[in-house]
Amino acid sequence: MKLEIATVPSPIGSVTFAVKDSTLCAMTFSDAWPQQLPRLQRRFSGVELRQTVDPARIATRLRRYFDGDITALDDIGVDPGGTPFQQRVWNVLGSIRPGSILSYRSVAEAVGKPTAVRAVGAANGSNPIAIVIPCHRVIAADGTLCGYGGGLERKRWLLLHEGVPLSESKGQPENRSATLF
Repeated sequence: MKLEIATVPSPIGSVTFAVKDSTLCAMTFSDAWPQQLPRLQRRFSGVELRQTVDPARIATRLRRYFDGDITALDDIGVDPGGTPFQQRVWNVLGSIRPGSILSYRSVAEAVGKPTAVRAVGAANGSNPIAIVIPCHRVIAADGTLCGYGGGLERKRWLLLHEGVPLSESKGQPENRSATLF
């Protein structure tokens, strides 16, 4: 099995991703890519990585996103793997529109498990396709930024880039309802 790998520079650090049969199966900031590789090797036994320039035109779409077209990543085909619960959480994340946010509690309610806030946080943290499956759009119930594997500064940048107004004093989202779909 071959996975096509590419890296794209961004204002918040390079992003590396893997594509299998024109479907995105992994994406992370390049500094975390070494931790992503063992997961890919477990998931796809006998995987062969091939460096390419723009597999499935995802590099082009990432550049457009970072240049300001916040909808450029919409409708990219993804195959994150995961457990059925993780897949339900990641599907909800994928429905959070750019410029919107949800709390972990709201995600738990959306997957039909309102008391599973910590499990939602764990699924969020194990998301193998950062940015495209937008785990950065999930915040704490009190409105604070928390829990982003790429670091809170990157999360803050992504939310500002997408138009989420952040309080200047705390760098936290102002009251704002999420738009799904």
